[in-house]
Amino acid sequence: MTTTESRALDEIKIGGLGSSRKRVEDDRFIRGKGNYTDDIVLPGMLHMEILRSPLPHARIRSIDTSKAYAVPGVHLVLTGELMATRNLAWMPTLSYDTQAVLATDKVRFQGQEVACVIADDPYIAKDACELIEVDYEPLPPIVNPWQGLSPDAPVIRDDKVNQTDNVIYHWEVGDQAGTDRAFAQADVISQLECHYPRSHPSPIECCGSVADFNRATSKLTVYMTTQAPHIIRAAVAMVAELPEQMIRIVSPDIGGGFGNKVPIYPGYVCSILASILLERPVKWIEDKTGNLISTGFARDVYLRGEMALRRDGKILAFRMHTDADHGAFFADAQPSKFKIGLIHSAFAAYDVPVAHLTARGVYTNKAPGGVAYRCSFRVTEAMFFQERMVQAAAQDLGMDQAAFRRMNFVRDDDFPHRTPLGFLTDSGQYAKCLDVGLKAIGYENFKQEQAEARKRGRLLGLGISTMTEPLGAGNSREYDILGIKMFDSAELKVHMSGKAILRTGAKTQGQGHETTWAQIVAHELGIPADDIVVEEGDTDTAPFGMGTYASRSTPVAGAAVAMVSRKIRAKARKLAAHLLEVSEEDVEWELGRFYVRSSPQRGVSIQECAMAAYSNMPDGMEPGLENTAYYDPPNLTWPFAVYIVTVEVDPETGVWDVLRMVAVDDCGVRINPMIVEGQIMGGLTEAYAMASMQFITFDADGNCVGSNYMDYLLPSAWETPGFELHSEVVTPCPHHPIGAKGIGECAAVGGPAAFVNAVMDALSWTGVRNIDMPLLPDRVWEAITLRRDVSGAPPVRQD
Repeated sequence: MTTTESRALDEIKIGGLGSSRKRVEDDRFIRGKGNYTDDIVLPGMLHMEILRSPLPHARIRSIDTSKAYAVPGVHLVLTGELMATRNLAWMPTLSYDTQAVLATDKVRFQGQEVACVIADDPYIAKDACELIEVDYEPLPPIVNPWQGLSPDAPVIRDDKVNQTDNVIYHWEVGDQAGTDRAFAQADVISQLECHYPRSHPSPIECCGSVADFNRATSKLTVYMTTQAPHIIRAAVAMVAELPEQMIRIVSPDIGGGFGNKVPIYPGYVCSILASILLERPVKWIEDKTGNLISTGFARDVYLRGEMALRRDGKILAFRMHTDADHGAFFADAQPSKFKIGLIHSAFAAYDVPVAHLTARGVYTNKAPGGVAYRCSFRVTEAMFFQERMVQAAAQDLGMDQAAFRRMNFVRDDDFPHRTPLGFLTDSGQYAKCLDVGLKAIGYENFKQEQAEARKRGRLLGLGISTMTEPLGAGNSREYDILGIKMFDSAELKVHMSGKAILRTGAKTQGQGHETTWAQIVAHELGIPADDIVVEEGDTDTAPFGMGTYASRSTPVAGAAVAMVSRKIRAKARKLAAHLLEVSEEDVEWELGRFYVRSSPQRGVSIQECAMAAYSNMPDGMEPGLENTAYYDPPNLTWPFAVYIVTVEVDPETGVWDVLRMVAVDDCGVRINPMIVEGQIMGGLTEAYAMASMQFITFDADGNCVGSNYMDYLLPSAWETPGFELHSEVVTPCPHHPIGAKGIGECAAVGGPAAFVNAVMDALSWTGVRNIDMPLLPDRVWEAITLRRDVSGAPPVRQD
């Protein structure tokens, strides 16, 4: 059949792959018709508020709730002691640790949950919380790993049997002996120490839940802000000892997640128990300070890195040691096999013969951290440390930073490539992406401008960050959470009219699933995207899935959508053969239509096949046109990106301004280019925020500094620089059904190092090697004035 004879549908017109289709979910959002957890109102609903500890470390002598109980409208006060009678004072974390639901023996971080009040409205509950009297015995706080590792440090987790210090784990990967040999042969050894500071995802909607236990049916329904409804259902079944089939988790519209809404929080558990005890619905909605001070943090990792180099610029080996500050409980959401996520993906884009990485985790008196904040399990730290080390190495060699990267990149013809720490990368055009970025920024011209400006006292800098990120965790041989393999699912039902409903085990929080999943179905079946409804988030209707985080949407759930569509198409082919009265082998497919190979004008549409599935199926065929697919990815996907930033630094004040920012992202096949660009811009905005202003830390007394938006600054449109995006390079993923790789986190992962490297490049003449993020003006000024590295590690001074 020639192109001129083809009757295939126009894929862009029906909203298939490559269409910049407007987000269908925005129709309700821009009209204020979103349905969030706080919008849920049930008959007889009560409200819960949480009393939090003002101290970071203290023994609880007593808790007196009598005054709270005396307040009219108060129905219940929960304490750790009461929770313990139900075996709910502690709960498991996603990293096989335990976490206090409500404190019993002592509090271990400022903001820890101590008691809950359930009342007729949230104002009564809040007032009653303030009447609870807690007698604390203060204990010395620990606010960084070094304090926690001190021999005389108090043991934070003295509740744990055989826990005699504050060390959580030691973990290593790589070839230590081979790495030692490579370092012995090195011409130059480059060293760098830095800290990726604690940061908070700060979703616009805080965490919350509405628990509704029906005693008559023994069914528990929980509406909640979770990115992983099925995992929460399994966890609730374990913690509350309820039958899983009698638990329904509904995750309605979510006002941003960024990893913050993956963990199980004490507020969820308390609202569930309160509903069971009172037999009425109980709503808990967190406030902003509660969210910032107590829910899942990210980062807070210290690096000691070394690179063994040949004089000509070849990387022979690298060593990395990380110390991770996990807070009071080891609550990372990550694959069970790994202790510090996928941080060993560092240098995956570089052809390095051998490497060794060691990691240590430490308890401190902070809220538990380690959530995958817009990253694939510690990959943000890996790529930041990698690119800071690469820039330092190029500087130590006196080599151009772009040429150093190009020399050490994995070549296009070297895929699949095994990294020295065990990953298998499968595709990429790294040098081409770098060339596109350098051309766009005007690299050679800028270097000349930079040299001339320096003669006049102006400080210009250019920073590069290049990285490939492992997305789509992951194959069942290696990846699980709480023992559950990290596959994902899709269920597709095509009605007799040819319209369809798609349900997946993922859960959107702004990624545009309702739009892009329909585009994949349109691509596979030729059903217009506008004829497809997408539903997610209800465990009673959605197929089991692991939820959405770590850029798993397109690599795993999106693949499941493609695979279930192909199952539908396979059955539709049989129906088409029946309708056309030919053998199945004689039937060909073009978008939206089956036709007879020898007579292309004879054909039937996918809609006609759908009608036949309910009205004219062949003998022996089961009626209906629906199916389910579970997709277990054979490997991770590996998008690649180049981010280049130019800045000017004011030597008198330390203020730095972004002049230009160029982003080149190769994320494989783009389902919806407009949504991809939006994801990149959002990620770059967060990258800029991390590098320049987001600062949440702790003083020597363990007080959280940055627990409000007066201190923890989020960039507005006024502060955010412009971004120049490039999409010329497309390397399809060889194992993904549609060749996509994922994109949602890449810019937030690779972007921070580009901003920091640019400022450090502007200051290269000072001899300063590192300023910890965020690069606040006073830190930059201190580095320029005193010619020394500037640490941002806590404790901070409050004078």
